[in-house]
Amino acid sequence: MKDQIKKLTQKYLSQIIDIRRHLHQNPELSFEEYKTSGYIQEQLSKLDIPYKSGFVNTGIVAYIKGKNPDKRTIALRADMDALPIQESSNLEFTSRNEGVMHACGHDAHTAALLGAAMILNELKDQWEGTILLIFQPAEEVFPGGAKLMMDEGCFDGNEPEMVIGQHVLPGMKTGHVGFKPGMYMASGDEVYITVKGKGGHAAMPHNLTDNVLIASHIIVALQQVVSRIVPAQIPTVLSFGKVIANGATNIIPEKVEIAGTLRTMNEEWRAIIKDKIRMIATSTAQGMGADCEIDIKDGYPVVHNNEVITDEAINFSREYMGDEATEIMDIRMTAEDFGYFSQKYPCTFYRFGVDQEEGETGSLHTPQFNLNEDSLETAAGLMAYMAYNFMMRK
Repeated sequence: MKDQIKKLTQKYLSQIIDIRRHLHQNPELSFEEYKTSGYIQEQLSKLDIPYKSGFVNTGIVAYIKGKNPDKRTIALRADMDALPIQESSNLEFTSRNEGVMHACGHDAHTAALLGAAMILNELKDQWEGTILLIFQPAEEVFPGGAKLMMDEGCFDGNEPEMVIGQHVLPGMKTGHVGFKPGMYMASGDEVYITVKGKGGHAAMPHNLTDNVLIASHIIVALQQVVSRIVPAQIPTVLSFGKVIANGATNIIPEKVEIAGTLRTMNEEWRAIIKDKIRMIATSTAQGMGADCEIDIKDGYPVVHNNEVITDEAINFSREYMGDEATEIMDIRMTAEDFGYFSQKYPCTFYRFGVDQEEGETGSLHTPQFNLNEDSLETAAGLMAYMAYNFMMRK
């Protein structure tokens, strides 16, 4: 089967690359992926793969049924939205949409999933069960398309036994893949704090509440959440990247706004941390004579890779790719809405390398990002091989 899938991957590779280039040239922002969705539906129709569309307006779930389709169900997922970035890659197929770019590789994810669909569809008389193909909108914008698709009942009672997803990784060699059993990516919440008090002339601070000073104390005090409250074995980050104190050299403003991000790898401690933030910020402000408003917007949950499934996926990758090309990765403090799937279903979310042989690949979410299209051979072929083997499990 490995040789069959490798041959089929080669057979379809030029089509997969063409799909990726079309998507790259025609990117659409989160919740606006109407033409992208239409194009994917056209590709599925050409393959005679049935599907349902319209989840969160643009999301699609397609169905490849093998022999004995009720035996088991697994799902393969790709996201399809782009970012509000002006591309500067100078590719022949550079974005036609001003200020919109596939700078996070979602074009490659979608093309690879369609490629895996081509392969699995051709082999459907050789495996049992049903494979769901999830083409998901709005990974880049909270609350995330994954949650919204599930809220709308995208599986329609045909609950998957597992969900598999993949993501590009600059910095990893093309032809390599990486896995991390257990906790892999952090939750991502947004923290907004507003300090309010009496402002006025900076030369007479004794008549005021120095809201700038108080906000500074709150930022410093909150660092004890990570350093002294959360257990050291739980990776946690609390960072503040925005402070607005709209006063002047001689004016202390009546309010100061602070905004930051909370990342952690533990859902139970995630809730505890948010309570501690509220308590510390409020008590610090009140102790210095000011009021404090706190708004914590819940972001994506932790991405947890089921240990049993991920260990099996690693073994399948070693069979297909070889030991050297199959890497074990460390955790990442970035967030992904695939976490919603991993909180509900056994999942594995892995990376495939996209580094260019020559020149700069560029970082994710930058105008220069590009990828080595040879990586699509890995992305489509390995996903198909893993799906086949998971379908054939006893």
